Amino acid sequence: MRQTLLLPLFLSLAGPALGQSATEVIDAQIEALRQGDYETAFTFAAPALHAIFGTPGNFGRMIEQGYPMVLDPAEVRYLDHGERAGFEVQNVLIEDRTGAVFLLEYLFIGEGPTRRIAGVRLLPETGVGV
Repeated sequence: MRQTLLLPLFLSLAGPALGQSATEVIDAQIEALRQGDYETAFTFAAPALHAIFGTPGNFGRMIEQGYPMVLDPAEVRYLDHGERAGFEVQNVLIEDRTGAVFLLEYLFIGEGPTRRIAGVRLLPETGVGV
């Protein structure tokens, strides 16, 4: 009986939850990154990203080198949400701990329990203030 009760609890902590929205997936991944938990952060990535990076460690190094602003942002603000080229798109304004502001475009595949981050693109500066 105890094993039956613990398995759903463990599974709920292991990755994206059922019915998560794009913003909930981003929030959960950023929280994992804040904790330095690249293994959990990697669970939010689409299968194509798993094929490219192979391991949570490689994925973490890519984030450290290419997207350090998401490791421990001071502020996360959700902007436009929509669709482009078959992907769900969520634009996010991130302020890092130094006060620098970045506009990121997150692309998603799937929905609900299968929603995963398919890519993130740093958008050019647009003069947007915090």
